Amino acid sequence: MPDFSSSVKLKYVKLGYQYLVNHFLSLLLIPIMAIIAVELLRMGPEDILNVWNSLHFDIVQVLCSSFLVIFISTVYFMSKPRTVYLVDYSCYKPPVTCRVPFATFMEHSRLILKDSPKSVEFQMRILERSGLGEETCLPPAIHYIPPTPTMDEARSEAQMVIFTAMDDLFKKTGLLPKDIDILIVNCSLFSPTPSLSAMVINKYKLRSNIKSFNLSGMGCSAGLISVDLARDLLQVHPNSNAVIVSTEIITPNYYKGNERAMLLPNCLFRMGSAAILMSNRRSDRWRAKYKLCHLVRTHRGADDKSFYCVYEQEDREGKIGINLSKDLMAIAGEALKANITTIGPLVLPASEQLLFLLSLIGRKIFNLKWKPYIPDFKLAFEHFCIHAGGRAVIDELQKNLQLSGEHVEASRMTLHRFGNTSSSSLWYELCYIESKGRMRRGDRVWQIAFGSGFKCNSAVWKCNRTIKTPKDGPWSDCIDRYPVFIPEVVKL
Repeated sequence: MPDFSSSVKLKYVKLGYQYLVNHFLSLLLIPIMAIIAVELLRMGPEDILNVWNSLHFDIVQVLCSSFLVIFISTVYFMSKPRTVYLVDYSCYKPPVTCRVPFATFMEHSRLILKDSPKSVEFQMRILERSGLGEETCLPPAIHYIPPTPTMDEARSEAQMVIFTAMDDLFKKTGLLPKDIDILIVNCSLFSPTPSLSAMVINKYKLRSNIKSFNLSGMGCSAGLISVDLARDLLQVHPNSNAVIVSTEIITPNYYKGNERAMLLPNCLFRMGSAAILMSNRRSDRWRAKYKLCHLVRTHRGADDKSFYCVYEQEDREGKIGINLSKDLMAIAGEALKANITTIGPLVLPASEQLLFLLSLIGRKIFNLKWKPYIPDFKLAFEHFCIHAGGRAVIDELQKNLQLSGEHVEASRMTLHRFGNTSSSSLWYELCYIESKGRMRRGDRVWQIAFGSGFKCNSAVWKCNRTIKTPKDGPWSDCIDRYPVFIPEVVKL
């Protein structure tokens, strides 16, 4: 039998250490305040009055000191960055007519690739191990045999997913289109002229002085890049709001060739979109859901392997697709290490930072074979939203960050229900946590996204108020069924 008493003792020793280090200053002030209180009690009222009368205050010194305090306080508050809030957001829910069960997907693959049975078999093996469920959706153009990835169909998909998400956002927040100050639209692979942001402006007749941006080619991490851009713009434009639309248009990017590395996206990517309202207005503080605390971006594009690991190109037959390298997971791991090295000191408690520092010094000075200490990020966050890029991505981050099944539940269930919706997946995950009624005031959320280039981006949010379980949204009709068991292999 294992020695449970020793393990329990070790647990309490660790908890005691964390409390001691994290509250060191508070614990130090207690004896100081106690000594001062004892001395005051010993002196008595007359002695205290005599000490006060013995102090000589010069009116000029008092005025100068007061002015200095006021000046320093003014400079501090004026130079302090504006607080940026996430007021609310909306996720697109595809209609059931777009649903693609495994049987339908494989039937289409056999008909489209009837001359390449090995490619069909490869897609079947990927789908069996993908972690996707039977309710993921593809746009109407992909349901045709053969698919019809025309410009009109792509625009039709963009209008469907973007306008539906924005209409829902207007309904939730009461925001009027004419009140939008900043508009940011990110879509990696579909970049028409006029741009998607211009399409939104035309649809809702937005103001002529709106500050609009259209981001393309930024991959699945573009959602957090848009948040970063919105934050920077809100720092220089007071009393403003920003609407972000994150999506990926599937229609023009369905690969019809036989290259295995380029067939992978067909099996994983599905329809999705999210619209987010951010604001720096003080009046929005009370109704906002979250406050943006930190955003860290890591770009490893200077390295050739990182740059080419997710690469759009033509195959030998001239068919365009996205080539996913076999080194993708290793490269993602390196990008994550670089990112958490930067974000760790911003969010980790002092106890974890001290252990990490001691481990680093020990490895450098005494023994290089020492295992590096992996900080416990569970002490810094209550919730994790890991980009649902695929089962392997979630498995790798769960292992590296030593997370429990509950911590990655939102990511796995989002992948199962909606597939890889690219940059919008983080918002479906956040909505899952809210739909489960788990988001409480003061809770901290860590969003982690990966994208071509290669990039790893992190955002840290703090919940502004306890969020009631939403009655509508993408999870409204199925949240009671989740979480579901996802087997390692689903036999087709």
